[in-house]
Amino acid sequence: MKRRLAFIAVAFVAVVVIGAGIIAGLALKKPSSPLSGAVINDPALVKRGEYLAIAGDCAGCHTTSNGKPFAGGLAMPIPTLGMIYTANITPDPRTGIGAWSLAEFDLAVRYGVDKSGENLYPAMPYVSYAKISDDDIKALYAYFKYAVLPVDEPTRASTISWPLNMRWPVQLWNVAFFDGERYQDKHGRNPAWNRGAYLVQGLTHCGTCHTPRGVAFQELALDETGPRYLGGSVLAGWQGYNITSDANAGIGTWTSDQLVQYLTTGNLHGVAQAAGPMGEAVQHSFSRLTNADVAAIAAYVKSVPPVSDGNAPSRQKLGAPSNVVASLRGFSFNNDTEDSARIFLGACASCHRWSGAGTPDGYYPSLFHNSTVGAANADNLAQVIIHGIRRNTVGEDISMPAFGAVLSDKEIAALVNFLTTQFGNKSASITDNEVKSLR
Repeated sequence: MKRRLAFIAVAFVAVVVIGAGIIAGLALKKPSSPLSGAVINDPALVKRGEYLAIAGDCAGCHTTSNGKPFAGGLAMPIPTLGMIYTANITPDPRTGIGAWSLAEFDLAVRYGVDKSGENLYPAMPYVSYAKISDDDIKALYAYFKYAVLPVDEPTRASTISWPLNMRWPVQLWNVAFFDGERYQDKHGRNPAWNRGAYLVQGLTHCGTCHTPRGVAFQELALDETGPRYLGGSVLAGWQGYNITSDANAGIGTWTSDQLVQYLTTGNLHGVAQAAGPMGEAVQHSFSRLTNADVAAIAAYVKSVPPVSDGNAPSRQKLGAPSNVVASLRGFSFNNDTEDSARIFLGACASCHRWSGAGTPDGYYPSLFHNSTVGAANADNLAQVIIHGIRRNTVGEDISMPAFGAVLSDKEIAALVNFLTTQFGNKSASITDNEVKSLR
């Protein structure tokens, strides 16, 4: 009886889904590109397209750690649905985009519709890329068509099962949350501010990771005029911190020069260090942009209205040096605390010092007054311990070993909770199961 009821329920849902899909298909029209014609192999245009691909960090999503450039295959989890894999965007005619026209390329990048007419999941940030100008789309197309080496690598199928893998609901999502508008310069703002706004809202798609999302996984705002734009979000197990001008919750105390330094090196001595997706963005994108563009990005970000988190203390100012060695010798700890302290001394103290002060040059950062150790959410700290850090920028090679293979979930949770208690936000904690889920 239960199996029969389950079958009837599934059949009913399928009929409703298919019926709604037919209605949606009849009611909604696919977008069309305003671009047409061929793009010539002009070296200057190709070079500009390469720079734009760096600004958009296209390699970050379309290249795996051991894969060939732009051949796709990077796994991306879709909340509650399953896993999708990024596409091959090399000019291979069979498995890549080699047979795509300029209009078809434009539809994918700025409208989220692939060559076959299927809607792309918004994991592809076409909501942001819609801001890109026609000329820049042509330059990007020229770069991928003429300068990227073709790779014969079929795109992996998603793990999302039917009927949830049907793409027509994305059309409805687009109607509700996607305006598809190009960036228009704002009157009364100088050219640098407008350039920064164009990059942040569009190519560098900062809002994708740093803007809170709603119940339908939509960004709550797409520019500085909307509520909570760049006010912080959690995506794929990493917290994209609040980067608005709020002095406590955001980066309101940073100067523009400090923000430029962070974007180009990933290291702001005594304040913040880039890791995870942000570390990749620094290495592959921001550190390779022109000084003028990074300064423009900083000018725009610094102008975004503050988003408060309820007057919580700044994560960048919490904590103080802690004499861990003296504490172990002079006081009686319970076994859990003593074990976590010993893990710290064995795994962390040789670089960050037993006091948590790091090194004077900032290469090994301080653990107090640290934006990650002081955060209210301990996930990023756990992620750094699990996966380590490897970041190369001009003149600097930053490396922290990954401890995920040598420490258990329980040990990592104990170490995280020890670090936040000793050096950062005492209210931040994590459990063994939460560490397991981050893996």
